Amino acid sequence: MNIKLDENMPAALVDALQALGHDADTVPQQGIAGRDDRVVWNAAQRAGRLLITQDLDFSDVRRYRPGTHCGLLLVRLRKPGRAALTARVSAAFETEQVQTWQQCFVVLTDHKLRIRRP
Repeated sequence: MNIKLDENMPAALVDALQALGHDADTVPQQGIAGRDDRVVWNAAQRAGRLLITQDLDFSDVRRYRPGTHCGLLLVRLRKPGRAALTARVSAAFETEQVQTWQQCFVVLTDHKLRIRRP
């Protein structure tokens, strides 16, 4: 799966996701850190990448309707430190059928995974 990590996700996730066979890059690597969310979103879409973010600006399922994009994973942890984010996202990618998340709106919490499909 092609993945773009927003700037609010730990860089260590790149290595963890690549070790699982995914093609992952980051917003800072692309030189668009600090830019408007639309710039980040458009970059992910142009590259055909699932965007992984904690940014609640991406939480409106009406705006990011399943089937209209390459995929969105919104991570919402109670204590979102780097280690916790890396562990939780890595665990989801190890145990779930993430290839089915293309074009989906996915919310990952401490204990749940919700997928809205097209």
